Amino acid sequence: MTDSKIHVSTIVKGSFGYLDPEYYRRQKLTGKSDVYSFGVVLFEVLCARPAVTPMGEIGEDEHEKVSLAEWALHCCQMGTLDQIIDPYLKGKIAPDSFKTFAGIARKCLADRGSERPTMGDVLWNLELAMQQHEGVGGQEVSRVQKEANGTMNGDLRIMIDNHRCSGFNISDPNPGVEFSDIMVPTGR
Repeated sequence: MTDSKIHVSTIVKGSFGYLDPEYYRRQKLTGKSDVYSFGVVLFEVLCARPAVTPMGEIGEDEHEKVSLAEWALHCCQMGTLDQIIDPYLKGKIAPDSFKTFAGIARKCLADRGSERPTMGDVLWNLELAMQQHEGVGGQEVSRVQKEANGTMNGDLRIMIDNHRCSGFNISDPNPGVEFSDIMVPTGR
């Protein structure tokens, strides 16, 4: 059965700020509902802010609350996302890494689930952002990014720093398989 034929009806529950807007509207849980929530978590990490912030903290009426997802998307559209990131991170993130990280977080928050990336795509882009930050080398990263852009719907087989990365199918409907191919398994 494909994702499009699976339908689970539920009573809408979830923490405000993380809830997939499509799930709220249609009461349909899909494989992309968690991708939305993960996008919120990515912006929480980048901005060091909770999913819901009292507006008083951003200079507005303190009795109302603002969704970090909506605020981050607005800042992405206005080109001001760098102004709301964690002050501790300012100036410490490689520009290409920031662009990749913010880009995948933004895509996770697409209003329609069909427009969101798979978790495999998210994983790959987060690993790319980490490699860009650690300075894999501008030429090598550009080559990897170029190859990735040409193969986003098929098998991905690349070399990073002369190490062959196992191929995996990014569009594979079996989530979790991608995590066995993490290129840099060490945490911070």
